[in-house]
Amino acid sequence: MRCPLCGADDDKVIDSRAADGGRTIRRRRQCKHCGKRFTTRETVDDTIRLTVIKKDGSRVPYERAKVSASVEAACYKRTVPADSILSLTDKVEEELIRTGQREVQSLEIGRRVMNHLRGLDGVAYVRFASIYLRFNDIDDFIAEAQELRDATPAEPGPDQAALFGTGGEPPPSKP
Repeated sequence: MRCPLCGADDDKVIDSRAADGGRTIRRRRQCKHCGKRFTTRETVDDTIRLTVIKKDGSRVPYERAKVSASVEAACYKRTVPADSILSLTDKVEEELIRTGQREVQSLEIGRRVMNHLRGLDGVAYVRFASIYLRFNDIDDFIAEAQELRDATPAEPGPDQAALFGTGGEPPPSKP
């Protein structure tokens, strides 16, 4: 392993730990040349290569980076943590691999991303859906947003809990 700081090819492993639920080995290394420490991650090379069947029928190799980039674009300027985006991408990839199929429709990948985004962030979900479902006009946006709103129950805020009799003290009386 080459040191990222000095480029030397001589290091020693200081510590090894399982990471990402046992799917990755995280290693702390120390360069014997410059003495600096750095981290590497070791993963199993995917033995199952997925092929994506695009809408036009063409076939291309599955690229995790494309899924991740589309989720990041949907979550742009939202308060979605980077770890959540990475986790969503992992879940979609794991689901695809677990199907055992070597070829997967691009529509299936998009559907799985949408399912996970729906629970993560409503705005990101609608952004992604607008491209995935090819919204033609504002009515498509409104219909999808309304469907999302209807599917997720609104939780009353702390000031509203008393108004609805769901707990808390009664609202203060006006003088």
